Amino acid sequence: MKKILLLLTTMALFSSCQEEGPLTSDNAITTIVPEAVLKYVGTFEPTGGITVTGEAKIYLENGVYKLQLEDFTISDGPDLKVYLSKSNTPTDFVNLGNLTSQTVYAIPTSVDVAAYSHVLIHCQQYNHLFAIAPLTQN
Repeated sequence: MKKILLLLTTMALFSSCQEEGPLTSDNAITTIVPEAVLKYVGTFEPTGGITVTGEAKIYLENGVYKLQLEDFTISDGPDLKVYLSKSNTPTDFVNLGNLTSQTVYAIPTSVDVAAYSHVLIHCQQYNHLFAIAPLTQN
């Protein structure tokens, strides 16, 4: 009986994990070309108990928007995601992907960048907001 219960618990854990889609997988974009136009910029502000520095910059490059994290450092945390958000909370957002050592994230062409006012760093697993960068037009 204990083995069956352990097996069911294990199966439930694996089936409840969120599968990575095209917006949550790690994209291999590493640079912004010098010809790219800086459109929006914001400085990261921490939430309680978090340390963060750096800026979020959105560039338009050959008709495609890209987000660059510049001079960016943040406290460690599990399951951190980079969100483009319509507010300073993760309620209406686009998930740009996992926060990794990469610093440039593609913004899907279907996204109206002008409608989004913040870049957020959010722990999806524990629903904890780590940092907020209010964006201003350049």
